[in-house]
Amino acid sequence: MTVRVLLVDDEPLVRGGLRAILEAEDDLTVVAEAGDGAEALTQTKLTPPDVVLMDVRMPHVDGIAATRLLAELEPAPRVIVVTTFENDDYVYDALVAGAQGFLLKREAPDQVVHAVRTVHRSESLLFPAAIRALVSGRARRRTSATNPAARLTEREQEVLRLIAAGMSNAEVAGQLFLGTETVKSHVRSILAKLGVRDRVQAVIVAYESGFVSPTDR
Repeated sequence: MTVRVLLVDDEPLVRGGLRAILEAEDDLTVVAEAGDGAEALTQTKLTPPDVVLMDVRMPHVDGIAATRLLAELEPAPRVIVVTTFENDDYVYDALVAGAQGFLLKREAPDQVVHAVRTVHRSESLLFPAAIRALVSGRARRRTSATNPAARLTEREQEVLRLIAAGMSNAEVAGQLFLGTETVKSHVRSILAKLGVRDRVQAVIVAYESGFVSPTDR
């Protein structure tokens, strides 16, 4: 199966570099490019992508706002925020807006390819920088609400902790000696019980509620 990718960045050279990286792979193809968030929304409706590589700082409609708009579409593409900025607010706000992953522009080409394939499998891409941002955001925005993870079974709590540590379904399965399909079933149950749409949102809930902390990593 070929993964269809939309590139969103206000710098044509950046888009060109990403296109060269992705189209060197047999299973990835760039279906469109956009120079800002508004154009990204238009291109998504005209040529629906599976994955969007989204810059943050752009004119007119920035990457955070665009990610939020794309998340409202049906079906919604999966968004990876790609930026030069490591500021915690950018990471946290992008993930809360609906992004499934976060990459810095300095990442090696193989990491970009890995990111696209990972989020296309409906898994999250949480590199250490993103985890640190979630911890920081949780500390700033944590409320006194009861721990939503209490709704989960003991096994589901184990799965959520490993997801928060950045593990894929296959890695969770190996860690817990479970089948991959069993892990997928647990993930679906976790999302339903927490009332969230994807793994990243589940991790955010885990950090904001204090269920997961930096010492768990």
